[in-house]
Amino acid sequence: MPPPHSAQPPSPLPPRPRLLQSLGSCSRGAVTSAAASPSPSPPGRSRPLRYAVLGAGFAGLSVAWHLLKQSDSRVSVDVYDENGVGGGASGVSGGLLHPYSPKAKLLWRGGEFWRESMGLLRSAEQAHGTAASDGDGRDDEALIWRRGILRPPTTEKAADILLENAQSCLQSCSLQVLDSDAAQRLIPGLRVPLNLAVYMPLALNINPMKYLQALFSACQNVANEASVLFSEQKEFNLYNEHIDNLHQFSGDYDAVIICLGGKASSLPELTNKLPLRTCRGVIAEFQLPSDTVEEYGSQSPSILSDAWMAFQGPRTVSVGSTWQWKSDNYDSSVCDEEAHTAMEELLPKASAVYPGISKWDYVRARAGIRAMPPLTANGSLPLLGCLNDVIGERSNCAFWLVGGLGARGLLYHGLAGKLTAKAVISSDENMIPSEFTCWKAIKASR
Repeated sequence: MPPPHSAQPPSPLPPRPRLLQSLGSCSRGAVTSAAASPSPSPPGRSRPLRYAVLGAGFAGLSVAWHLLKQSDSRVSVDVYDENGVGGGASGVSGGLLHPYSPKAKLLWRGGEFWRESMGLLRSAEQAHGTAASDGDGRDDEALIWRRGILRPPTTEKAADILLENAQSCLQSCSLQVLDSDAAQRLIPGLRVPLNLAVYMPLALNINPMKYLQALFSACQNVANEASVLFSEQKEFNLYNEHIDNLHQFSGDYDAVIICLGGKASSLPELTNKLPLRTCRGVIAEFQLPSDTVEEYGSQSPSILSDAWMAFQGPRTVSVGSTWQWKSDNYDSSVCDEEAHTAMEELLPKASAVYPGISKWDYVRARAGIRAMPPLTANGSLPLLGCLNDVIGERSNCAFWLVGGLGARGLLYHGLAGKLTAKAVISSDENMIPSEFTCWKAIKASR
């Protein structure tokens, strides 16, 4: 067995031993139950169900959390990520969270996505010890900044669409239409070209890395709390291992859930089988010079326009993002040339609504690869479901996918993880709404 659960993420860990095989292949409408072929166990004690989650970003940790919470029997969840928690695109994301499109239209199932994300955020805050915080204290230590988001349009057409869409919104994340004076009271120095801005007072700005670390701690806490119960013992481990293929897991686990973002398509079993497009995005970080007295308002919202500005306190802001399609550069670091190109693109867009950004100094840039799903009648939705038929191999292990969260990983990860965990535990893909599994009928991009 792998090393026992510990308070800190183990790194590195010794090689995994081979484990007993179980659970037959999974396909929509007809799956083999884990109880159909039980493995030998000591009398009166069943063997724990074993799940492997590939990826420790938004999707992977959401799946791990829900597998631990939803399993009412003995379970072991192992997370694999060679870069550790938040080492991929999730850890370098912008962190703005709301359930609306750029045109302020409520997304399909936006209320559910928002609610489930809020649930995971609460669990992460509790594990982080900041459940009642509002970004108080040191801003660089904050997990969440609850200051809302302001969306000032820059064209007449965009203003008309925003005004129309703002009439329908969630009560838990409301929209308010403001004129120039009201918007500038929220953000002094804001430019409001069309005397109109849409304000989301309950939208959030998340520190993605701190959130992922807190969610990881929340998973550890679930396992620790259950470990005292003989009937509901749970294990949770992190392995910093490179993943070459899926075959290496097939004899070890009842199910493997692939949450690798754009890297999922690089697995040999999934090459040219997933309708995903990769898109590299660069985010630039700025700070006010130390000799600048004027600061960004401590309660002023972040800004969403042709470029977004996520303010982490009065003196730090992230500006994003670029869109480099079909990129295969997964390096989170950004060279000087790429950073210069990104600045040339982002700064004019940011300055159009917040001219004061010119007073801020460039500090660094970071980048990540988004895994973009195909557009459907309901928008660009995550790709969920069982992969055994896609892979084309019969195995004693069921393979599942949570992918294509695109630029909305923070919004989508809660519900995507919950639905997938439910389907994995029940061995029934029908637990996932068909809108998330219909991608299998779409020809994979090449």
